[in-house]
Amino acid sequence: MSEKLIMKEKIINIIIEIASESGWDILTNLNDDTVLLESGLDSLGFATLVARLEEELLYDPFSMMDEPVYPRTLGEFVKIYEQYAS
Repeated sequence: MSEKLIMKEKIINIIIEIASESGWDILTNLNDDTVLLESGLDSLGFATLVARLEEELLYDPFSMMDEPVYPRTLGEFVKIYEQYAS
């Protein structure tokens, strides 16, 4: 399994966990083109996702960026995590 697929699966699994814990409805077919703001994850959910990923991966790409970027799609979000992976 490729690193990209592993990262994507990890992120999707955490999104599903957060939604389940919070009682949020999220899209059932999350893919690279899924717009994050339309996925069912709100700003609190997004912040929780980033915090959980930091705990698991031991880095936060958003704090490492020279210029902050807000990814529009799940694919862009995954790409940011891949780009800043050690």
